[in-house]
Parts: sequence; C-alpha cells; structure tokens
Amino acid sequence: MSTSKPPIIAIDAMGGDIGLDVTLAAVAHIQKRYHDVRMIVVGDEPAIRSHKSFSAIDAARIDIHHTTQVVAMDEAPANVLRHKTDSSMWKAIELVRDGKAQACVSAGNTGALMASSRYILKMLPGISRPAICAVVPSRGGHVHWLDLGANVEAKPEQLVQFAVMGSELVKAVDEKPNPIVGLLNIGEEAIKGNDMVKETSKLLEKTDLNYSGFVEGNDIFLKEKLDIVVCDGFVGNVALKSVEGIAKYIQTTLEQEFRRNIFSKIAALFSLPVLRRTKARIDPRRYNGATLLGLQGIVIKSHGNADVFAFANAINVARLEITNGIIDHIRCQLDRQQNRPAAEEHTA
Repeated sequence: MSTSKPPIIAIDAMGGDIGLDVTLAAVAHIQKRYHDVRMIVVGDEPAIRSHKSFSAIDAARIDIHHTTQVVAMDEAPANVLRHKTDSSMWKAIELVRDGKAQACVSAGNTGALMASSRYILKMLPGISRPAICAVVPSRGGHVHWLDLGANVEAKPEQLVQFAVMGSELVKAVDEKPNPIVGLLNIGEEAIKGNDMVKETSKLLEKTDLNYSGFVEGNDIFLKEKLDIVVCDGFVGNVALKSVEGIAKYIQTTLEQEFRRNIFSKIAALFSLPVLRRTKARIDPRRYNGATLLGLQGIVIKSHGNADVFAFANAINVARLEITNGIIDHIRCQLDRQQNRPAAEEHTA
C-alpha cells in the first residue's frame, strides 16, 4: 500500500524548546538528503524568512503557511483548543486534515498536540483512543513501544487496538510481514499481573497477530525476537522516563570516572572508539519521532529539546509512514479484526 506520490509534510516551525533554530536547519537537512520531499513550513513568515537558517533552504521546494500564534510548552490543552486556532501547531494539523499535507511534525507541547490532533483529525473507525508509539534500541535492533503517555489507563480492548496499530506500523516501516507482539507485565508467567493485563492477553490470543505473550521490562531491550511492546500510557511513560534517566546517569558517571585522574584519562583514550560506537548505537536522537497512532492522519511528535539531527529524524519518520501508507495499513487490519469473529462463526 505504499504511495508513489512525493511526500508533503507540514512542519510546526515554531514548536519546541528551541523553535526556528532547529526546525529550519532540519528542513534544510532533509532537503539535501531526500530530493522528492516537499515541506510546508508553518509559522511566523517574517521570522522564518529573516532567520539565519533560511538561507540554507531551497525556497522553491517549500511553502510557507503564515500563522500569528505559538503554543507554549506549558500551555493547557484546553486553552489551545479554545484560543490558539491560528497557532503553527494547529494549522499544521489542519493542513493534514484538508489534504494539503500528508503528515505533520511538531516538537511542541505533547498534551496540546494530542488534543488538537484528536479534535481536528478525529479517530480512525474502530479506535477509541490514540496511542503514542516510539522506537527504542534493543539487542535485536529496535522495538516499537506503545502507549507512552497518551492514556494514563486503558481497557483490554484498547490495548488490543494498540497492538494492532503497532503491528501494522512495523509491517509498513520495517517491512516485517509478521512482527512479534509482547504485552508488558511484571513476569512472563500466565498467573502474574493484574486483571487488566490477563484479560488483554486472552484477547490478543484470539487475534491473528503474532502474539508471543507477556514480556518483562528488561525484555524490551534484551530480547532479540521482539518487535512491539504494548502497555497502558501510565506504565509506559514511567518506564520510558526511568530508562532515559538511567541512560543519562550511566553516561554522566562514565564521563566523571574517565576524568578522575591521569590513568583514567589514558584508559579513556584506548576506550574511545568503543565508547563512540556504543554511544552511536543508543543515541536517542536516532530514535526521535513518536507516532500518534489511531488518528485519521499522520502526526509525529518530536522531543521538545531535539537538536537538528533529532528533528530531521522525526521528519524522516513522517516520510517513511507516508511512503508506506501506514494509515491504509491500519484501516485494513482493523477491518480484518472486526470481521474475523463473524467469519469464524460462519465457517463453524
């Protein structure tokens, strides 16, 4: 279901902690790397055109959509819905709704982005709640993990929907025909976990997904044969932030220890090639760009403090999802799942 049309991506140029310094430089980076991508840069046009990074952009390959408002990183989603309908975030999403762009990328306020996207684009039929899906490095390469904060709690039926969407995302983007799905739990044994995960597991076993059962937190990074991890947003967000904190702690500790004395500094010189390769493999910037799954359109959330490399990667995620027709993939799979019980009953 891939599309041959050149991708058109709306960029929320004003969003994030850094704004134009990052977003415009990332647009230029993507232009150099992918010549078929067209971008609509959404934001304050005079500020965009006068910015130092604009000179690196091929102006003939972009459009600028002028807006007068910016969504603050700490702004309440309700306030955005009521009073920020001419913001760069809002208008970027509207371009997707109106068919002028095929995806939106924003580093803005997560709550506001989720609320605005849900209001403007609406949910896919058969999906009751959206989910935030991100990629994290693992021994097997990487794992798609959802939900990471869109829903503080979820019903078993909704977790099954998350699994369906995650599976189709992996099929489309990673080109894996039968991705392996795991359900996050406190243990792999069937007797462990609360009623919610136990009921979810029973429902997943009845689908045609490649469901492997329960996985523990360490399995996310250490299990080689695992493509999707499913959990509710509360568990997912706490677990992800814990992992990010541990990673930063280890990095800081290593830097301190290697600078402790002359012998440590000498050891660091010999270890530098290995350390650089390791850092590159687990660099969170390579995995920047979380998908808001379940919407009738592609919306990619970048980290608010993303640098140029990281934000460009988020744009590339949007490009891949457009090229591989992720929305159509999810629609078709949802139709199959909804029609499956009736078909099985008829066969029986």
